[in-house]
Amino acid sequence: MVANSYARTYQAQAVMTASPGQLVLMLYDGALRFLRQARAGFELPEDDPRRIEIINRNLLKAQAIIDELQDTLDKKAGGEFAATMERLYDYHRRQLIQANVHKNPALLDPVEKFLEEIRGAWAEMLRKEESACLGGGVALKY
Repeated sequence: MVANSYARTYQAQAVMTASPGQLVLMLYDGALRFLRQARAGFELPEDDPRRIEIINRNLLKAQAIIDELQDTLDKKAGGEFAATMERLYDYHRRQLIQANVHKNPALLDPVEKFLEEIRGAWAEMLRKEESACLGGGVALKY
């Protein structure tokens, strides 16, 4: 019980001290974590009463994160890139809805692949920004 309290405190502190770029990375990590947890639900026997709840809860959480990522797009500054990302987020959010409605884990595959690729690119951008800052370069603006 005490360990959970410490973990929640640590998580809250990490979020409060994170840069905007790190917060976005945390969102991607969270969405991927919830997709993995939904997959674990799909692996439970169909007669397990927890199966539907685990799948539903985790897919809804992943959808909420995708909604947040979509809502935080800067459409004016992002131009066509932001418009494309908005369409991609919308498509993948709808895939999660279909996966949940039809209880079809195969529909998670493209969503997971997309989020992993974007998360990797985002993490690389943050690493380059950090290197530039440490080396006297110019920091990126979010």
